[in-house]
Amino acid sequence: MSSEIMAAYWQAPPMARTLATAILVTSIMAYFGPLPISWIYFDESRLFKLPPELWRLVTSFLLSSPQLGIVLDPYFAYLYLSQLETSNPKFQRKEDVLWYLITVGGFIIIVNRIFLGGYFFLQGLIIALCYTAVQDARGAKSNFFFFTVPAQLIPYCMLLSSLLMNPAVIPLQITGILAAHWHDFMTRLWPEFGGGSSLLPTPAFLSRFVETPRVFRREYGTAIRPGSGAPSTGRTTGASTGSVLPDSWRTRGSGHRLGGD
Repeated sequence: MSSEIMAAYWQAPPMARTLATAILVTSIMAYFGPLPISWIYFDESRLFKLPPELWRLVTSFLLSSPQLGIVLDPYFAYLYLSQLETSNPKFQRKEDVLWYLITVGGFIIIVNRIFLGGYFFLQGLIIALCYTAVQDARGAKSNFFFFTVPAQLIPYCMLLSSLLMNPAVIPLQITGILAAHWHDFMTRLWPEFGGGSSLLPTPAFLSRFVETPRVFRREYGTAIRPGSGAPSTGRTTGASTGSVLPDSWRTRGSGHRLGGD
């Protein structure tokens, strides 16, 4: 049984698998183990000290909400990132997904640090992944609570859920939606309707980076470009096949502000 579990684990999309594992391990170590939270929160001043603490650019996205969020946050991060990695037509290559994470994550950090002062940003990244994943599922239906809604409205249903259950997390979630919409405009809307090229082209060095480690050499799924003649099934790649778990949003915090609740 353990060998089957490990086989399934290693067969999962590598970036989604890595992100979910990093969130789970970091959160367990921070809440129950030897990892001080002061080592992983984001503080721009620590990026310029010697030696620069550059890991904070990544670890600030790896701390989940407490309690049930330790399981649910990695699950949702894996769910939506795996859809981008395996079946979203915007991301033809693995390096495109990695560039998405870098640019969207950077947008979330900048906006939060300027306007909100947050130190941890995972909930913003999760809703950004959700927003991007469901944009190409227009016309499909998905269950949220006891309601069936168009798949592309799931991020806004999440906001409504937070409004009723935990309003403090809404500003961080909004920055995630803004980040995903900004990325969509720069890479899809502007080329399609503005007649230009992508304003956020994937750097060439990322192609060399993702092709070097063996962990990135597998292929997962097929991305179909719009207009390729492939028939549409009218289904999402995973988000629309089941209910969004409402209890997950009850455990989400307010961006984990240092010194706050």
